[in-house]
Amino acid sequence: MAVAEHEKPERRTPTVVADGVHVTYTERGGPRGRRTVHAVKGVGFAAYRGEAIGLIGSNGSGKSTLLKAIAGLLPTSAGRIYTRGRPALLGVNAALMGDLTGERNVILGGLAMGMSRKEIAARYADIVEFSGINDKGDFVSLPMRTYSSGMGARLRFAIAAARSHDVLLIDEALATGDAAFRRRSQKRIDELRAEAGTVFLVSHSNTTITETCDRALWLESGELLMDGPAKEVVAAYERRTDTSPRQPAKT
Repeated sequence: MAVAEHEKPERRTPTVVADGVHVTYTERGGPRGRRTVHAVKGVGFAAYRGEAIGLIGSNGSGKSTLLKAIAGLLPTSAGRIYTRGRPALLGVNAALMGDLTGERNVILGGLAMGMSRKEIAARYADIVEFSGINDKGDFVSLPMRTYSSGMGARLRFAIAAARSHDVLLIDEALATGDAAFRRRSQKRIDELRAEAGTVFLVSHSNTTITETCDRALWLESGELLMDGPAKEVVAAYERRTDTSPRQPAKT
């Protein structure tokens, strides 16, 4: 029997699929000089077009490592990550050139994000206005090393958000701005989602996660403990205690 068009299940397009992902790496430190870190342990999920997904968990839980693996900057030691298009990672510590002016960094950052020089020129004024770095002076003409960490992070976000992405990965960038910048950022994230993109956001601000994201992943010690609606996951995370048993992953 034929299925009526309105009765057909919605077909969602996956943008990121993590299949049993493990990430290990070696870092310097410890009594022997080096140690192996098993940062992500068997994480699996699928992300879809139009979703904004928050990553929460305590320090060292594997959130930033997972973002880097999705971006292709860290290899998986087991499991696979499948992505649609080229994920763009925006981190507070993303490297722009400290000795170059903000103007030059807008150009270089735009090129790194895949924009043409013509596109950068057309969007330059909007990028600077969005970042707010010129609100209290002509900072765009000064070297970036003279910027505060918040100014640098706002400029990085403004550059990254100036074009659409299949997958945009944001690591703590929204925590550095004032209330007005956070409102602009959240509005831009909504626009990116409407343009069929997927946004991942790492933040230690649970309010930012619930206001910006509709879904959240809770990681602890590299394991995925819970996956579900952002408000439910954040509420469960906030109820945790050091003595609470771990919860199984939820979808």
